[in-house]
Order: sequence, then C-alpha cells, then structure tokens
Amino acid sequence: MISKVVVGKTFYGACRYVCMDTKRAVILATEGVRDYDYKLMAKDFELQKALRPSLTKAVFHGIISFYPGEKIEDKMMAEIAREYLAEMKITDTQFAIVKHIDKNHSHLHILANLVNNNGETIKDNWIGLKGKKIAQKLTKKYGLKEAISKNLKLTNLEALNEREVNRYIIYQAILEQLPLSRSIDELKEKLAKENIETFYKYKGHTNELQGISFKIGDYKYKGSEIDRKFSINNLLKILQQQQAERLFKSPADSFYSKSISQKQQPEINKQLNKDMNILNELMKPEQRDQLLPPEWRLQKKRKKKSKGMRI
Repeated sequence: MISKVVVGKTFYGACRYVCMDTKRAVILATEGVRDYDYKLMAKDFELQKALRPSLTKAVFHGIISFYPGEKIEDKMMAEIAREYLAEMKITDTQFAIVKHIDKNHSHLHILANLVNNNGETIKDNWIGLKGKKIAQKLTKKYGLKEAISKNLKLTNLEALNEREVNRYIIYQAILEQLPLSRSIDELKEKLAKENIETFYKYKGHTNELQGISFKIGDYKYKGSEIDRKFSINNLLKILQQQQAERLFKSPADSFYSKSISQKQQPEINKQLNKDMNILNELMKPEQRDQLLPPEWRLQKKRKKKSKGMRI
C-alpha cells in the first residue's frame, strides 16, 4: 500500500474529480458531508472551510494505492482509510472516502477538511512524508502485500500512484487558471508558471488544431484524460463564454454599483448598447477565431484565399 498526498484550494474541484464518474467511483464512507451529489458534498466542505477564511489550502486529498490484483473488501478499505486519517491527526472533521475501480488497480481517494468542526486549523506539516510512513505501518498491520522492488516486472506502484496524483495536480491548475485566461495561449503561459507544459496537436501537416495535451514531469495526458471538459473544443467554448461574460461585466456594472442619477443613465445605456454590439460581433465565426493562436488564424485566412481563387 502506497500513499500520496496533495493539499489543494478548492473542494469543488476535488469532489468533482473524485466523485463525478459514477462508473469508476464508489463512495465507501462520509462524515459531515452529503454523499449523493458531489456539488452538495463540496458545498458542505466549503461551509466549514469558511470558519477559517485565512486558510487558503484546506483541502486534504490522500491517494492510497493497493497492490494490483489484491482483493480487499470495501468494509476493510473504509476501516483502513479511517485509521489512516486518525494516524495523520486529521480528526474531528469532515471527510469522504471514495474507491476508484481501475482495470486491476483499485485505489482510494480520501478527502478531508483541514478546518475541523470547531473552526480550528489542522496542521499539515510534513503531511506527505507522514502519509507514506503510516501507509507502510498499515500495510503490515492488515497483512497487505508490500511494494517490493523485485516485483517491478509486475507493476510499479509508485509510478501508478504518481500518475494519478499528477493528473489531479494538472486538473486543479487548469480549474484555477482557466477563469483568469482570455485565450488558450494565455492559459498555456499561466500553466507554464506551475511547471505544466501544454502541447497542441495539429491535423496532418497543417496548422488546423485537433487536440491538446498537458505534461508535468514525466507524465503526459490528453486534455480529455484530465477531464472531459478540458478537450480542446470544450476549452475554446469556455474561453468564448468567459469573453462574452466579461463584456456584460463591463464598465457599466461599475456604474450600477454606485448611486445612479438621471444624468448618468443615458451614459450607462450608451455603454450597454456598445457592449451588446461588440458581443454580437464576437459571436460571429470570424470573431470567434480571435480566441485562437495567431498561427491557426493565419491558416484559416490561407484557406479562404485559396477558395476565392477557384474558377
């Protein structure tokens, strides 16, 4: 049994990642949160987190991997996870224990609130190292198979576990940076600052975009592997929608936040009409292309010119 720990910012992202795929995820136990809807689960976590607003990273996410092919009953898995939390001193707080079913590699996701039921902060000093030591201790206690280097031909448990952790790290980073980005290239730049590389896939030998992938360390994932909504088409749709929403939250909104006089109203109406005209232009296909990188827009222009020359 091997442990990896990630401490994050948003419970929504963690709960969605862990619980949304109902074909893969089985909720084994919860405490203090609703287990039938990941959105409600996240809301319950966030309400308690709000008791300590100064703590930015309150999401404990432990991933426990078992030896491939090892058969462990759900009841025992839940018991191991509870004891794991107790040994980590993560007690008197909300948690959710979720099993993920892979081909022959079941593993647990343990979400817990680092703001306890009394609104106090649970310390996370050396939490990753503690998790590894406790996993080793529980492996022996429950008579589970240990990951021995001689068995690397069968599997590399560390690699399996690391891949899942890094996929989650990329997921969290995109979730946080996407709302702050105005284009796919800006998202790429923001992810690069977090040591995440972004790669574009083109159709054949053209500049026509076909896919996107992300890499951290030695692990590379397609956008759709991180999450279905992170395919290239979905990312561009989200960016387009955000662009439109920003227009609605234009300077006119700042007027409304103040007391409005009759003299100000015509100016506000003028601004709103201007914004709507821009929005209508943005929704045209040729304007949507502005969300694409320059080299893709150039390719589209070349295609249009070639079509116009045909007789």
